[in-house]
Amino acid sequence: MHLSTLAQLSTALESKQISSEELTRLYLDRCNQFNDSLNCFITINKDIALAQAKSADKQRAAGNALALTGIPIAQKDIFCTKGIKTSCGSKMLDNFIAPYDATVIEKMNLAGMVNIGKTNMDEFAMGSSNETSFYGPVRNPWDKDTVPGGSSGGSASAVAARLSPAATGTDTGGSIRQPASLCGITGLKPTYGRVSRYGMIAFASSLDQGGPMTQTAEDAALMMNVIAGFDERDSTSAEHPVDDYTANLNESIEGLKIGLPKEYFGAGLDSNIAKIVEDGIKELEKLGAVCKEIELPNTQLSIPAYYVVAPAECSSNLSRFDGVRFGYRCEDPKDLSDLYCRSRGEGFGKEVKRRIMIGAYVLSAGYYDAYYLKAQQIRHLIRDDFQNAFKNVDVIAGPTATGTAFKLNEKINDPISMYLSDIYTVSVNLAGLPAISVPAGFSNKLPVGMQLIGNYFEESRLLNIAHRFQQATDHHKAIPGGFE
Repeated sequence: MHLSTLAQLSTALESKQISSEELTRLYLDRCNQFNDSLNCFITINKDIALAQAKSADKQRAAGNALALTGIPIAQKDIFCTKGIKTSCGSKMLDNFIAPYDATVIEKMNLAGMVNIGKTNMDEFAMGSSNETSFYGPVRNPWDKDTVPGGSSGGSASAVAARLSPAATGTDTGGSIRQPASLCGITGLKPTYGRVSRYGMIAFASSLDQGGPMTQTAEDAALMMNVIAGFDERDSTSAEHPVDDYTANLNESIEGLKIGLPKEYFGAGLDSNIAKIVEDGIKELEKLGAVCKEIELPNTQLSIPAYYVVAPAECSSNLSRFDGVRFGYRCEDPKDLSDLYCRSRGEGFGKEVKRRIMIGAYVLSAGYYDAYYLKAQQIRHLIRDDFQNAFKNVDVIAGPTATGTAFKLNEKINDPISMYLSDIYTVSVNLAGLPAISVPAGFSNKLPVGMQLIGNYFEESRLLNIAHRFQQATDHHKAIPGGFE
């Protein structure tokens, strides 16, 4: 049963092949069996999960169940969850018990889903390898000596190893799509504002976006039906009609126009990755899609622009963590200044400190215009590139990551190399567009993802294309050895 998709589990629960309590115990047992070797969970909510499962079974017995009622889910430890530690992978919040639920958690609770645990992540979502966590690195189930990607690496690892049928993630510069690619699962980054950020601890407020990490596009559509929508508590939430994301999954993609950016297939892309992605695009052509080369001329500016905007916003957002009201506090501070300095110095890790310092610098007097303002201007150019492309094509396709999962500790002391690995993902966040990564094959026995980018609020189209691709291929069905 643990190999089943959300759609299959929904059917099994509806037909009473299994109860939610039995299903939840199965996944909790797998977490206990494998989490020590993968380190993908920070907190496992056994008692809470079983109570939710029993409640879900009562809902089903009363005929009040929704599609995902009673199905276990793993939550990235960036979503505030009432009564449960919400750490953001940081020593700073190691003792923080959230007093309220994030909107995403609230919606899943209302849908009757079962929260089995909070997944490990790069500290405050800052990283591309899940090695910056206070709780230690997450390991990729395809090769435990490699990284799962980041920052949603714990969620990706848990879904790939089938410790949870699905999980939530957040994507600031690729942190859903890149780990989805490296772990061989499906990851959807929705349009900015499509999923509420209320209760999702902020890294970079104009870039952060929550979304689903699942085995299939169909499962991602089921999760989007639960979590998408306007939230008046989130000032960045979009008042835009919400689709039934499962309604058009099986529509034909005959005549679909796919743009292939020449900038995505040039220097820096592993040749094996390029071949696998090109083969994936050929599968879409077999289904009736038409491909044409396009240009996104400002792609190379996306990394420098992102690593000005994101640290600037992180510097502002993380100023609230001062050791006064909640979170980590240093011992025996001499005065208020000592309290601030030592609490932050001891509570934050190296990568978080690095980004705070960069952000403070680019926002400082004399440098704001030279760096932050210039980066925002580049951001507009990148957005315009995409809008010009969408005048001629329906979606854009290319690789998700420059390579497969790299070895643990390989890049942790080389932040520039780590940052450059996000070249194909960060521009999507700068523009606020939706994008999905789907498994497209394997290189040296490690998964490779193909990325599809859509225009604003076109998640349904992306899910339709991804679903048709997965009907024609079986890459998404592969399971890491030892986790069958």
